[in-house]
This record gives sequence, structure tokens and C-alpha cells, in this order.
Amino acid sequence: MRVTRVSARFPRVTRHAAAVVLAAIAGAGLVGVSAQPASATPPGIPSKATAQSQLNALTVAAQGSTSGYSRDLFPHWITISGSCNTREQVLKRDGTSVVVDSSCAATSGRWYSPYDGATWTAASDVDIDHVVPLAEAWRSGASSWTTSRRQSFANDLTRPQLIAVTDNVNQSKGDQDPSTWQPSLSSYRCTYSKMWITVKYSWGLKLQSSEKSALQSMLNTCSS
Repeated sequence: MRVTRVSARFPRVTRHAAAVVLAAIAGAGLVGVSAQPASATPPGIPSKATAQSQLNALTVAAQGSTSGYSRDLFPHWITISGSCNTREQVLKRDGTSVVVDSSCAATSGRWYSPYDGATWTAASDVDIDHVVPLAEAWRSGASSWTTSRRQSFANDLTRPQLIAVTDNVNQSKGDQDPSTWQPSLSSYRCTYSKMWITVKYSWGLKLQSSEKSALQSMLNTCSS
């Protein structure tokens, strides 16, 4: 069962503490309120077989340096259509019954975060996660890209690189790779590994050995 959480007038740290408790309850299957999942998921998630082939093809190398890195070198969020930028596009794609105003800002809706199994009813409680973090991409080869290519990577709506998740969860992930961070909802780790692998493969990024081992373990949990 999934636990549904709704926004309340509490400080973020309080909501985060509640999230930990509710996630534990959901994981134990003790109680729960049914939550409708997002109406869409990131595009381009490969099958297990395809992800395995892509993982095998990735170049393993020592992790690069973050020297010179800045989020400003990965311009986002950019305008996608009309007044809608990339964040707003993902909020509409990943949410349920999303209503936007004339400037394309989401005024209502529901967002299910597959990383932790929580559901939010305010867009301000949701972050758009770069599945492969920008700093991780920098260390894995993006440091040599043009700013234009980095912008395309940071706003990639074609591959499973962007996903709406609980803000605190995204912040706790930071720029970590799967060897040190994985979704707390273990049932989503299969999907997460496939997304991570295909993004790195599609963009020609490298990975380190500990990262590859973690991804292989996650991929092994997939049934298809």
C-alpha cells in the first residue's frame, strides 16, 4: 500500500520527519491510503535486456574532478513551449489533474514521488530531479562539452533524465551516484537503474567501477 501525504502548514523539516515515519509505515505495509500514481512517467525507459547491453558498453574510468563545475554551466530551466519552461512541463507530465495559470505555473494537482512513495498536492513540495545529477555528469565527461550541449542535457525531455519527486528526497540525493544513493522505495530501484544507465549511455558519459557494480545489482532485481 502507498501512503498519501498532502501539503500542510508545517515547516519543511517537520514534513521531512513525517515523511520518514510514513515511508517506514508504507514499507512495512501496516496502514496506507490509496494514491493514484502520476499520469505519465519519464520517456525512454529501456527494457532490462537493453539496459544490460548499454551498461556493458559504458566506459569504466576513475571519477573526474568537480573543478570548474557550476550549475550555471548547465542552463536550466529553459522555455519549452509558450510560457512553459522545462520544470513546468515535467510537473504537467508527471502529475495528475494538474491545473496551470496563464504563466504555466501549476496551481493545483497531485504528484506521486516514486523515490519514496509520497504524494503531494502543492507544486512547491516537488522538485524536478536530474536522474544523473549535473555535477555527476560533469565528473563523467560533461566538463568537456559545450554549454549548448550541457543545456540540452539539463533540459532533456526525450530520455528518462527528468522526474518529479519529493523536494527533500531530491535534496538528500544531491549529486550522488547509485553506489552511495538509491531510492528509499526499493521496488523502484530497478526502474531507477534503467533510467540512469540509458541516460549515461545516450549522452556518452563514463561511470566508475563502484557505480557500475551498484547499477548491476539494481538491474538484477528487474524482471523485464
